[in-house]
Amino acid sequence: MTTKLWAAMLVLFTTLLTSSAQLLYKLGSATITFSIPGIITNYYLLGGILIYAVGGTLMILSFRGGEVSVLYPIIATSYIWVSFLSIKFLGETMNSFKWLGVASIIAGIVFIGFGSKDSVPGAA
Repeated sequence: MTTKLWAAMLVLFTTLLTSSAQLLYKLGSATITFSIPGIITNYYLLGGILIYAVGGTLMILSFRGGEVSVLYPIIATSYIWVSFLSIKFLGETMNSFKWLGVASIIAGIVFIGFGSKDSVPGAA
């Protein structure tokens, strides 16, 4: 089965959604109280859960368009999104080891994409 571009793009979009949900989880964790009213009024937490549900649904749909061995590694971009989102919205910092990790993730995803002869145009 050839992996279609729309499926890869949908997985990539899904990783942005789920990374945003993780950021909402972090924000919600600052004010969470472990009671029913405390949980159902924690809008960050509820927003994160909703976004994760949408992301999961889109992920299932994307698997119809290609090989899991090509699509699933794209989920590693979540680590990259979370790094950038945490810098922008949480004021976290990145050191050289974190940047090296981001570069390694990008390289790994590229290698996996090129390793699938069916998803590379012109490959024999």
